Amino acid sequence: MILLLNGAFGIGKTTVARALVARLPRAVLYDPELIGIALQRAARLAGRRVDDFQDLRVWRRLTIAGLWVVRRLWPNIVVPMAFSNAAYLQEIRAGISRFEPRVLHFCLVAPVEVVHERLRRRGEDANPAAWQVRRASECCLAHESSDFATHVAAVNRTPEDIAEELYRLIIPVPCHV
Repeated sequence: MILLLNGAFGIGKTTVARALVARLPRAVLYDPELIGIALQRAARLAGRRVDDFQDLRVWRRLTIAGLWVVRRLWPNIVVPMAFSNAAYLQEIRAGISRFEPRVLHFCLVAPVEVVHERLRRRGEDANPAAWQVRRASECCLAHESSDFATHVAAVNRTPEDIAEELYRLIIPVPCHV
C-alpha cells in the first residue's frame, strides 16, 4: 500500500506520517521533497529559477520511480506531500497505480488561519509574501475541492490522534464470528 498524505505546508503531514509509520507493519516514510530540493538546487547552479519543484516533470517522474524502488523493499509506504495542483496529484497517483494496486490519498485540512499560526510557531516568516505562507494559503483553498478527498480534520487534534484515525481507515477491524 502507498498512502499519499496530502495537506498544506505547516499542517503537520510529516509528524502525522511518522506516527502512522510507527503503527503500520513494515512501513516506511518516503519524502519526495528531498528529490525536489536537489532538483531546485541543480537548476539554480544551471542559472535557472524554479519556484516550485512540483512544476518539474522530472520531479514527478523521479518521485514515481523512487516509490517503485522503495515498494520493492517495503510493503507499506507513507508519503507526506503538499499537492495543490490536482493534475500533478493525478499524474503521481496514475504512475503509482501501474505498480501498486492499493494507492490511498488522504488530505489533512484546517482553516488557513490555523495553518499560518502553525507556520509562525515553527519559525516560518509571518510575512504573507513568504513562500511557505503563500503556498499554505493556496493549498488550503485548493484542498476544499473534492479532488483532494478524503479530508481528515487536523484542528485541535494531536498527530497521534490523526494517525490513529488514518490507521483505522486503512486497516479494517477484523470481525469475530
